[in-house]
Amino acid sequence: MTNQELQQLVEEVSLIYFKKPFLHQATFNNRLKTTGGRYHLKTANLDFNPLVLELHGKEELVGVIKHELCHYHLHLDNKGYQHKDPEFKLLLKQTGGSRFVKPLKIRKNYQHYKCQVCDADIFRQRRIDTKRYVCQCGGGLKHLTND
Repeated sequence: MTNQELQQLVEEVSLIYFKKPFLHQATFNNRLKTTGGRYHLKTANLDFNPLVLELHGKEELVGVIKHELCHYHLHLDNKGYQHKDPEFKLLLKQTGGSRFVKPLKIRKNYQHYKCQVCDADIFRQRRIDTKRYVCQCGGGLKHLTND
């Protein structure tokens, strides 16, 4: 996906889910390492990590776009645009944006677990007892790392 295609996608998502136009610049930023996207307060531009699209696909990228557009539209409307603000949490829930991006970098020495209910990927530095610990949803964990 090129920056022009990303710009068009962000504009479409903004009109469909927020009913407001996106009037600034959206680009991919290869320097982002651990975050899916970034909203710039001074310029109101958006940056996105290209690894989100490569590793997790377009659906995850759209979730990150919705998240950043929540910051964008709330800030321009002079409302609470930070993660802690109730307006942000409500708008993120209404639009179906992702609260966190899936892991973009996995170290080789991490233990990999998968929830058997919600299919969440869980990574830990140390091995855990799957009979004792469960996922946040309450589902059992399956250990996938081969030691």
